[in-house]
Amino acid sequence: MRLLMLGGTEFAGRAITEDALARGWEVTVFHRGRHEPPAGAASLHGDRAEPGGLKALGEGEWDAVVDTWSGAPAAVRDAARLLADRVGRHVYISSRSVYPFPTAPGLGEDAPVVDGSADAGEVEYAQAKRGGELAATGAFGDRALLARVGLIIGRYENIGRLPWWLTRMARGGKVLAPGPRNHGLQYVDVRDLAAWTLDAVEQGLGGPYNLASPVDHTTMREFLESCADVTGNKAELVWADPESILAAGIEPWMDLPVWLQPGEVYDTMMRADVTRALDSGLRCRPIQDTVADTWEWLRSIGGQAPHRPDRPKLGLDPEKEREFLAHTESGGVTEPRWNSAS
Repeated sequence: MRLLMLGGTEFAGRAITEDALARGWEVTVFHRGRHEPPAGAASLHGDRAEPGGLKALGEGEWDAVVDTWSGAPAAVRDAARLLADRVGRHVYISSRSVYPFPTAPGLGEDAPVVDGSADAGEVEYAQAKRGGELAATGAFGDRALLARVGLIIGRYENIGRLPWWLTRMARGGKVLAPGPRNHGLQYVDVRDLAAWTLDAVEQGLGGPYNLASPVDHTTMREFLESCADVTGNKAELVWADPESILAAGIEPWMDLPVWLQPGEVYDTMMRADVTRALDSGLRCRPIQDTVADTWEWLRSIGGQAPHRPDRPKLGLDPEKEREFLAHTESGGVTEPRWNSAS
């Protein structure tokens, strides 16, 4: 197979590129040159956000193209139109953010989506991803595959979710653990995303797929305990209920990455119907495997994960955590209504 990766040097794009190379595919990576692609991939340089930035893609034929773009949909449109007659299939790495908020649990691919335009410039993330979908299908029709991905974690992460928890656990001491501890987490390991994407290309799949693990594939407790275990058991988890965490001004998702309190946001992001992806071959490895592999990668690069400059820094301020834990130890509320058996 001949694969063209539009961006294949970081996180999801890098994982897909590495998997394709491991399969013996011929891989060409189109990128800006800021990071080197994996060894074995051919490079084409260009900045699709600049006039004439697609010039390097003016020649060549491939069996499939994978596009991870999350900016202006017009950039997806221009690349897709340029390649439509010389590439067999198009995979657009989209997002479940294309579904309007809030969405009831059990969301499937046939649910309503936000408005978007393939011709749009810089817009909000949800509209950008929907516009990217329309750009891909506009050029490739039923040859376009839309991977509506949920929470992605794993090696190469440059957002700051799992790496933050790992570095926090490695620092040790008492760690604020947000409850309820039995709450399910729905996510996808970046390696499982990569494997499914390339399998889907081989199968000739098209249309939208919600791409994440089954609901309750793991729990908050299992996730945090895995992070503590792999980093040497230096951390003591102090569980607290959502009400006390929110009352202290600690923000879900931002201060405590991955965690969402019970309610509409949690239902929208962590309880999607992923039956279609599972039936098509999506395999989700245990959370312990994801955590251990990410920790191994993090240590191999000196313990400091890369960070995308267009994304905010995540993680709870150490002083704010200390203040919260001191309050709980002096009689504040921890987690009385949920326990390990619930």
